[in-house]
Amino acid sequence: MGRSSKRFRKILIANRGEIACRIIWTCKEMGIRTVAVHSEADRDALHVRFADEAVCIGPAPSVQSYLNIPAVISAAEITNVDAIHPGYGFLAESSQFAEICEACNIKFIGPRPEVIRLMGDKVEARRAMQEAGLPVLPGSPEPVRSEEEALAIARQIGFPVMLKAAAGGGGRGMRVVRRAEELGAALQTASSEAAAAFKNGDIYIERYIERPRHVEIQILADEYGNCVHLGERDCTVQRRHQKLIEEAPSPALTPELRERMGRAAVEACKRVGYSNAGTVEFLLDEDGSFYFMEMNTRIQVEHPVTEMVTLADIVRNQIRIAEGEELGFAQNDVIIVGHAIECRINAEDPVTFAPSPGTIVACNLPGGPGVRVDTAIYPGYVVPPYYDSLIAKLIVHARTRELAIARMRRALEAMVIEGIKTTIPLHLRIMDDPQFRSGDFSTKFMEQFMAREQAKLAAV
Repeated sequence: MGRSSKRFRKILIANRGEIACRIIWTCKEMGIRTVAVHSEADRDALHVRFADEAVCIGPAPSVQSYLNIPAVISAAEITNVDAIHPGYGFLAESSQFAEICEACNIKFIGPRPEVIRLMGDKVEARRAMQEAGLPVLPGSPEPVRSEEEALAIARQIGFPVMLKAAAGGGGRGMRVVRRAEELGAALQTASSEAAAAFKNGDIYIERYIERPRHVEIQILADEYGNCVHLGERDCTVQRRHQKLIEEAPSPALTPELRERMGRAAVEACKRVGYSNAGTVEFLLDEDGSFYFMEMNTRIQVEHPVTEMVTLADIVRNQIRIAEGEELGFAQNDVIIVGHAIECRINAEDPVTFAPSPGTIVACNLPGGPGVRVDTAIYPGYVVPPYYDSLIAKLIVHARTRELAIARMRRALEAMVIEGIKTTIPLHLRIMDDPQFRSGDFSTKFMEQFMAREQAKLAAV
């Protein structure tokens, strides 16, 4: 144990679904008791069944349950927990929630509230990371206040430009603008969308890269200034800025570029006083230039691919750091072995992407060498319509990328979920796609892939 460390006896998990189960598994291995919170719709959820205790915190809508801070804190107090793990989504990046946990003498398993607040404001995060030495795309130093100001900045940095919500992410409040005459309408739409999603309509502008890759660096930092990275994840395969497939390492990075990006991310995190797990996200240009995009102050959906290639347990490290322990290993101790791929399995129509809630009447989860499934589904489970459509993550690991693709294809074929529609057929088609298999693609991959699919159907 490191200095000032305090072992947790009990942790409340302020989340649901696969990530709640994922945290429970590590807590069980560490001998830590767990408390699940759940909405009325999740009474029969797997995370409720496997936690040591469970508390219902409200009706189905997330604003009345999982986002209800007083209800979550009340559950933590009546069950006498030492800490709260927020998972991802919901309250994971709420500086207010982290502050309230602190005020109630409950350890928030994540960075300090002021760091969450800094990284949550995309304009301030951009400025802070630029001051810390990270390259950033040319853009507006502050949110734009008028169409005239936006037009002047856009002309200065050159079209095309990207409009981005200052207070959010996930594709909401984002618009690509290619011509001056499109800017006014796009600015209004992006601002309205951002206000609806994040209660903040501020928009900033940055240069748009035509064929980037989305590459992120996984960070672990303790409360004593020790910080390492666990390599990168490639999250380039996206639809409408929502990630579909992630892999580690990136097919686009050389060892030298990995070292440069990793070192830059670590130094920036040290400069802002970051602690716990976090992810520094970059846009990688075709010429090898990389630019800071944003930082996620939480565990990521795609963390398993990093765990597979490094053998790290990121959740265990999060808990140890929050307990006050030192990191316990250095950058030279991090070794990346083989290749891992993750497919997000969503309860969606694989063609139209329409949500497909309902009852799972049967399911078979794949196994065998190098296969991991993170999920909370079971036969008879009712996928509720109230939350994100992610129902499982299928992760594979192999010696090479080529073998990992073959293993993923085999695992997808063995994965059966009946009663609802899922994106399994879509992932199978992507695994067979020559461009994906080549490893040479950009964030436009899904647009191009869908166009190829439609051309095949038209030719039949």
